[in-house]
Amino acid sequence: MTEYVVTRWYRAPELLLCCDNYGTSIDVWSVGCIFAELLGRKPIFPGTECLNQLKLIINILGSQREEDIEFIDNPKARRFIKTLPYTAGTPLQLLYPDAHPLAIDLLHRMLVFDPTKRIGVTEALQHPYMSALYDPGSNPPANVPIDLDIDEDLEEETIRDLMWEEMLHYHPEDLANQMDAST
Repeated sequence: MTEYVVTRWYRAPELLLCCDNYGTSIDVWSVGCIFAELLGRKPIFPGTECLNQLKLIINILGSQREEDIEFIDNPKARRFIKTLPYTAGTPLQLLYPDAHPLAIDLLHRMLVFDPTKRIGVTEALQHPYMSALYDPGSNPPANVPIDLDIDEDLEEETIRDLMWEEMLHYHPEDLANQMDAST
């Protein structure tokens, strides 16, 4: 949530607008930006700073209706979006004329300004464009919350050791493989 972020180009509107409530839809947005970059061989929203980033998003997605900005809980941010000049946006099929229509459909569902209307992770994986690559039995969603609260003062070596221990917890067979490789 810091203002200086190298990956600004992939940040969801709700983060750029300093909304208090956000969830996994921010990751769907980011993956959508990367997907667009793969389709067009260049970033879709290469903003120079936060406000410019929002303007680029609106220029491509088009001006947002009142019901599409209800999620913005920051009054100043909501006013800013309302003051932007009207734009019809740019159809994604014009930006990516060589892309498969199903790829455009998936991208269109990932890059939705309102996070509550954005496609979910599982739904995206089951989308016809991705369905041949997705096996729900091979990597089911986590059933427990993931705690990302870590001590930021940890040394790199300590972080590596903790990550290795966590991996071994879920894949103990890797310890046997590592021991076989070292002998």
